[in-house]
Amino acid sequence: MSEFPPRVGEVRPSQLMHTYGVGAIVDLPKLSVIVTGLEDWPTNPQYVHPITEDRLLMAVRYTLPEVKQLLSPPVVPETGMSPDPFESTSHIGVPVATFPGWMVCPMCRLLADLRSGLFKLKEYPYHPDRTVYRHENCPKGKAPEVFPARFLVTCEKGHLDDFPWIDFCHNGSHCDAPRLRLIEYGASGEARDLEVRCDACGARRRLSEAFGKENREKLPMCRGRRPHLRDYDPDGCDLHMRPIVLGASNTWFSVVYSTVAIPVESGRLAQLVDEQWATLQNVTDPVVLGFMRSSGQLGELSEYSDEQLWEAIVARRQQDAGEIPLPSEQPDLKEPEWQVFTEFKPDLNGEDFCLRPVEPPANYAAWIDLVVLVERLREVRAMVGFTRLDAVGELTDPDLSIQIDPAPISRRPPTWVPASEVRGEGIFIQFNERAILEWLARPAVRARGDAFFEAHKKWRTVRAIEPAEEGFPGMRYVLIHTFAHALLRQLALECGYAAASIRERIYARPEEMAGGPMAGVLLYTSAPDSEGTLGGLVSLGKPETLGRHIGQALEAAHLCASDPLCAEHPPSQEGRTLHAAACHACLFAPETSCERGNKYLDRSTLVRTVEWDDLAFFE
Repeated sequence: MSEFPPRVGEVRPSQLMHTYGVGAIVDLPKLSVIVTGLEDWPTNPQYVHPITEDRLLMAVRYTLPEVKQLLSPPVVPETGMSPDPFESTSHIGVPVATFPGWMVCPMCRLLADLRSGLFKLKEYPYHPDRTVYRHENCPKGKAPEVFPARFLVTCEKGHLDDFPWIDFCHNGSHCDAPRLRLIEYGASGEARDLEVRCDACGARRRLSEAFGKENREKLPMCRGRRPHLRDYDPDGCDLHMRPIVLGASNTWFSVVYSTVAIPVESGRLAQLVDEQWATLQNVTDPVVLGFMRSSGQLGELSEYSDEQLWEAIVARRQQDAGEIPLPSEQPDLKEPEWQVFTEFKPDLNGEDFCLRPVEPPANYAAWIDLVVLVERLREVRAMVGFTRLDAVGELTDPDLSIQIDPAPISRRPPTWVPASEVRGEGIFIQFNERAILEWLARPAVRARGDAFFEAHKKWRTVRAIEPAEEGFPGMRYVLIHTFAHALLRQLALECGYAAASIRERIYARPEEMAGGPMAGVLLYTSAPDSEGTLGGLVSLGKPETLGRHIGQALEAAHLCASDPLCAEHPPSQEGRTLHAAACHACLFAPETSCERGNKYLDRSTLVRTVEWDDLAFFE
């Protein structure tokens, strides 16, 4: 076996933020693996690079105070040649560990732990996707490939463990030398058709006895295992195990912070310093900068003075030493973005950020004040943790006033977190504040707002989020969020990008909130490629074209294929949902597109529906 761990597959760097990050299980063709903690990740500057975005870094440090920088995932530079699997560079990547640790032989149905030594790893250096475990001494076949046992246990605190096969099968009785088999009694693959049996003592039990609320109480207590960190939670766990199927969509949810990079002069200088830090870290005096300038070594940095460069170098050293003061409160990521979009300054346009204001559509000038074509933008995302069973991604918005406690991504407080940057394009729309206020003053809108507020409190109460009254975004948000979904679905028909590739960023705050009033939306798409996207979305922002699409979006919102049931749906008073007249047939967007998980939607706030005719904003 090689001295390096074998390479077993590939994922895109952007997938490490939302799909296969630390703690996530990756289903490979022959086995399953779990992405391990940050201590195992390579941080060699040859394969990773720092990502500069000061506002996002401060938001991350509010949650993880020890973090000093954002780093890209490890990537080996392309050489244009087929990689040699025996070179050290072929083993540079994201570290993983085999999980679950229990395997099943399809021939003899043996169920055993990898630590038993019954299964052997077979590597294929030139075909890493074929890496597999085999049952060498199977009595019914010649070294058949084994597959992972497809049941695990987890809990709401983010712990994950192998299913307790031995304890479950024997149900409290003792067995000196258990030898288990997983028997199927049908083709459905359901738990009721699966039985775990012990050849040594004859104990047997159906898997269906592990599922359900009542049966969960009969399972052992969670051991607090953290397989991605190779340890157990030092604080233990007071919850019962909860069985879950391998590959279930609720096994892992990332907690990611994101921001649109705003070009400020200091930010551009800091980014250039980071790019050339390998050279600049050796600068000990401003005099050295003068020599580098005269010899032409500064490149793009030559447009800055020696004093500015020295201040940036000192700031970078302070950042590395952890001397930058921690933020006293959650940083506001959206207010600076709102100011840049609504107060156009041509001198801010550059390589990664380019705005072009255009006239709003003539037919909608009474409701829309400003349209900005975002021809270039850069979005930076950083992962700070993850959860299991319940997604809390949309709950990280500071406006919601929710304190979340994600599972850790390292054994010790991390000094860096994985981040990615994507480039793209978008359309920013600012609504008329006076029209918004007049609409909010309507009695029918106020009554609808009260119903949404009661549903909001009930939803938080059911999920034990206290205080239940806080974090309600208001009807201003419901209106703008609903408009964003309606327009997003319409633009996806013509822009050349799927709806799942278009994201929303809602700016909705009343005047009394910090940074208010805000009433606008940014619809954008992005790609990890350094060239960004191809302009298909921003081309639809021209006044005539955008006006046509807004008209078609509003026309489609009048009727839904699920009417009248959809139009009659009120904000739930039982804590199940947080939307009114909205469903998959008319407004719901893919989870990658919506910042609030399809909550706070109501198409009756846009136009008249078969149920409501006094809530419409566009009249």
